[in-house]
Amino acid sequence: MKNLRLPSYLVLLALGLAPMSFVACQKAKSTTAAQKDDTSVAIQTAPVKEETRTESVFTSGLISSDVEARLSFKTGGIIDKIYVKEGQKVNQGQLLATLNLTEINAQVLQARQSYEKAERDLQRVKGLYADTAATLEQLQNVTTAQEVARQNLTISQFNQNYSQLRATTSGTVLKKLMNEGELASPGAQVLYVAATGQQNWVVRVGVSDKDWAKLSIGDKAKVTLDAYPNDAFEGTVTELAQAADPQNKLYEIEVQVKPGNKRFAPGLFARAEIIPNESHTYSIIPIEALVEGNGQQAFVYVVSADKHTVKKLPVRVAFFDNQRAMIASGLEGIKEVVTAGASFLTEGADVAVMNDSGTIK
Repeated sequence: MKNLRLPSYLVLLALGLAPMSFVACQKAKSTTAAQKDDTSVAIQTAPVKEETRTESVFTSGLISSDVEARLSFKTGGIIDKIYVKEGQKVNQGQLLATLNLTEINAQVLQARQSYEKAERDLQRVKGLYADTAATLEQLQNVTTAQEVARQNLTISQFNQNYSQLRATTSGTVLKKLMNEGELASPGAQVLYVAATGQQNWVVRVGVSDKDWAKLSIGDKAKVTLDAYPNDAFEGTVTELAQAADPQNKLYEIEVQVKPGNKRFAPGLFARAEIIPNESHTYSIIPIEALVEGNGQQAFVYVVSADKHTVKKLPVRVAFFDNQRAMIASGLEGIKEVVTAGASFLTEGADVAVMNDSGTIK
């Protein structure tokens, strides 16, 4: 009987042993896979949501009247009579105060007599000029003198009229700053009168250029007052400044407030929430998805199409709402952004997207 010798590799297979080259190959593949897993950054993603919001503008100011008059005499003099008291209601055109008119009436009388004399002189010289007894120059001189006298009379009568104060609007006397018998200089404030009707109450506030750009005439507002903490009053934007205040760089806006059955007074502190008519759609992401933020500019990471690497995208942040970032632009067409692990990433980094349970998706 002949002995059969099997090839060595068949003996090895029969004994359940693999050739060394096969083992080495399998080991190399396992090492490569392990190395790739070690260099991948474990991350989690969150969906990008969209929300349409109206971004309110919050500001504060003081209640005032939209029609205010700080009344003063045009000419100086002794105050003869003040006919009203603080807090008194007045009607438009009502006489409020007068100066002692002794001196002013005398000035008017003097101006009138001067004008009458100039008129007589003009008529006499006209007759003489017609008879060639007066020259043209003489006629021109008396004509000029008559015109000057007439203008002086007009000035004195104007000053006489404004030596008394009349209400320029129906409202309330808020302040009396001088009393009878005092010497009032020209332009010195004597009475402060403001309109106090239902449609006359406003809040004037300053807003930044960013907030100013959101607002327009007719925007609605909700106004609350410290004097009436449990009440909210309706308001409407009625004026928008077209230039910033040179001192504080803010834009003044005016919100008309309806008092309803409540009593308003100038100087009440008010807070206003103004709701713009225009709304904006924002992409909403968790705040931890943002990296390298600088003002309104920031970056986010998104998983590439190959599911193993990431891309870095710039975004513009509109504002923050608690732990959410409202993104104005940069995420168009993006469904998910990287949240956990975003701070450890770089452009094109290898990643392993994890579930909440800690397993790879």
